[in-house]
Amino acid sequence: MPILKMKSKEVLKLGTSTPLYLCFSVVAIEALCNFDHMAATSGKIVQNVFVSQCYQHNTQFGSQSRRDYFSPYMRNLLPFPSGKLAWTAISSMQLRTLSKPQNGFIIQRNIHCNASASSTAVPYLDKIDFLRLQNGSDIRGVAVEGVEGEPVNLTEPVAEAIGAAFAAWLVEKKKADASRHLRVSIGHDSRISAKLLQNAISRGLAGAGLEVVQYGLASTPAMFNSTLSKDEAFLCPVDGSIMITASHLPFNRNGFKFFTNAGGLGKADIKDILERAADIYNQFTAESLTNSERKASLIIKRVDYMIVYTADLVKAVRKAAGNIEKPLEGFHIVVDAGNGAGGFFAANVLEPLGAITSGSQFLEPDGLFPNHIPNPEDKTAMKAITQAVLDNKADLGIIFDTDVDRSAAVDFTGREFNRNRLIALMAAIVLEEHPGTTIVTDSVTSDGLTTFIEKKLGGKHHRFKRGYKNVIDEAIRLNSIGEESHLAIETSGHGALKENNWLDDGAYLMVKILNKLASARASGMGGGSKVLTDLIEGLQEPAFAIELRLKINQNHPDLKGGSFREYGETVLKHLENFVGSDPSLQKAPVNYEGVRVSGYGGWFLLRLSLHDPVLPLNIEAPSNDDAVKLGLAVLSAVKEFAGLDTSALNKFVGSS
Repeated sequence: MPILKMKSKEVLKLGTSTPLYLCFSVVAIEALCNFDHMAATSGKIVQNVFVSQCYQHNTQFGSQSRRDYFSPYMRNLLPFPSGKLAWTAISSMQLRTLSKPQNGFIIQRNIHCNASASSTAVPYLDKIDFLRLQNGSDIRGVAVEGVEGEPVNLTEPVAEAIGAAFAAWLVEKKKADASRHLRVSIGHDSRISAKLLQNAISRGLAGAGLEVVQYGLASTPAMFNSTLSKDEAFLCPVDGSIMITASHLPFNRNGFKFFTNAGGLGKADIKDILERAADIYNQFTAESLTNSERKASLIIKRVDYMIVYTADLVKAVRKAAGNIEKPLEGFHIVVDAGNGAGGFFAANVLEPLGAITSGSQFLEPDGLFPNHIPNPEDKTAMKAITQAVLDNKADLGIIFDTDVDRSAAVDFTGREFNRNRLIALMAAIVLEEHPGTTIVTDSVTSDGLTTFIEKKLGGKHHRFKRGYKNVIDEAIRLNSIGEESHLAIETSGHGALKENNWLDDGAYLMVKILNKLASARASGMGGGSKVLTDLIEGLQEPAFAIELRLKINQNHPDLKGGSFREYGETVLKHLENFVGSDPSLQKAPVNYEGVRVSGYGGWFLLRLSLHDPVLPLNIEAPSNDDAVKLGLAVLSAVKEFAGLDTSALNKFVGSS
């Protein structure tokens, strides 16, 4: 097979009577093609093209024209005579290019060509372990090369297979007959692989006969909302929805979240979809891939659903303030979107409500996240929004994660409302509206939060497991057995309210806070965001808090061929027995995850990570010395487990 190579900015000339020049910001392209066979198949070579930055260069005239940005996904069929080399963007070929985005990062991909349009299986598709893509109730993988040791496993053919699998799952769940075409919406955050995956998963859905509506840049909460909204002008409601995101993970990752009007899909549903996708992937043919391409071109529609979603948020704040048109007039509120999908909040939510938003930052979508990780738990991110509040003398700061299902805030003094403080603030707001209700949280919340919710606010604190879906599902379960719960919230910033269909929506959490500001002003109270700060007065916070990660070496002989999960459970059982023999330590009487123990005025929790071979250890104490005592207790119990890396714990207790 001949090999084609192109150097950076070199022109690829295709065989036509009128030369066509395609120039990519490419270091090298290697194409392995059978040109004799290609000549007999209408001159089609299929490809996937993702080019971040390109220059058109015409060597005939020896000049370089203006810089041009090609569409992230080229999809034009070039009508060349039979036997000539033509390029289209059908998904039955993988591309490796080395393209250079604005910040200088290099993206690398492969080209494999197969021009055969036969009914035989496509030979060049990489083997993929689909079940390894499961991340709890989400799908996540590596979509872009460039990070050593992280090979791409979320390719376009994989995404197309997942789309077809979700279509089959949805038809089965909805019990849809052939007379009704189901409709699925697709949105994405700002990641650089988003549009490629959007088009690929659209082909999978369209190939299965479903109607596809692409929203483009959107938020995860908006995607779920599209299954509930009733507005035919925006093709709503949809039967199912897909959000393309990997939350706060690095630029090279991406993934999918799935929704119906019943909420987000669970772990069992995701496993089912991935098993179906593996079967579909292994049965792909060049003919079937071409057919899904054709169907997609006819079926896909595009709407800006964020217009509907943001209008609903604005209405909610106006209603809370007594239907005042601009209830936030005079408030100065800055937003930090971290270059994710949350930039809409400043111009489309706050400004229509009358707020001043000058000083807002990183609102432009940029999937390389050049300023900081879009993560309300990240110290650098929180420092950035805090500084913006102080520099602009703002009343309030708001920060979102990449896909806007998590958020945090900062008051006018620079005090952060995140983790336990955010939970305390939301609990105070909700318990004013629903006295005595149960607040469901994850397992790593502090003892001081429990005291605040139960003693100060008169509610009930139900501490459950890590994982936003676990927390939400537990709140739903409690309601089903007669225990009223109106708020399910994690320390990560995932928060869901019963009034909002148990959707974990970072923007809606902030709307609840804005409601409080607006209603306080409407009732004659001043003081800006001080009304929020006053709501968490009395919250006891630990003087010292730390999280350490104890990794399990899956290749260590001590595991004896077992799984890391089995080994981790053995460690936890041993710790539990050890605690029972130490009179200075007391195991929590009610606990749903790991081993939680009180002692030395503080507590620790050792648990098994939801997805990784890691035992996270959380310690909170009134002093560093007390935290060390708790750390030493854990170390004494687990030191005999040779497959457990305790170096982080050793360092903590040794250097403190």
